[in-house]
Amino acid sequence: MHRVLLIDDHAVVREGFRRLLEEAEGFEVVAQAGTPAEAVAAARLHKPDLALVDLSLGNEHSGLVLLAQLQEAVGGLRCVMLSMHDDPALVVRALERGAQGYFTKAVAPEELIEGLRRVLAGERVLSSDLTPANPGGPACQLTLRERETLRGLLSGLPPKVVAAALGISDKTLYRHRANLMEKLGARHPGELAQIARERGLLVDHK
Repeated sequence: MHRVLLIDDHAVVREGFRRLLEEAEGFEVVAQAGTPAEAVAAARLHKPDLALVDLSLGNEHSGLVLLAQLQEAVGGLRCVMLSMHDDPALVVRALERGAQGYFTKAVAPEELIEGLRRVLAGERVLSSDLTPANPGGPACQLTLRERETLRGLLSGLPPKVVAAALGISDKTLYRHRANLMEKLGARHPGELAQIARERGLLVDHK
């Protein structure tokens, strides 16, 4: 049974999500919170597996700040952002701050439940109604050179070939990879491809 912490500043919204989760198999809502302080205290007390975090908790985008606090309070806690906003820049910021998922509140209940199961299984999941970040738009965080390096790293070619094509040494290529992983929030090299696809970073726009 997956233990869930619901965080939203509207009690009626929390109740709706509680009913949805407890009607689904495998979820138990162990605590609810309406403020960031209540959320951190509940996380420490109940040690949930998953936290559903509203983006706006009284203050605009306060849920983004709360993400790191929750994960510091409970090691290994998976956090999913829930919001009325579908701005790609907000999605990127949530992922960069440690969210494993981002769903709009307009998403179908079945999709949300399936998405939460995927998050708990270790995936990073976005709701289907979110518009992918446009290359060069506000959610784009990479320079042209970083994009070229990322495409090379994910091309499947040997590192020596990629480094030669970019005119750099193998050592410099690996340093660039480490920098990209830190910038994009990838925990291991294999996660780079998934994050790049989610953010539209593999599109060649030369």
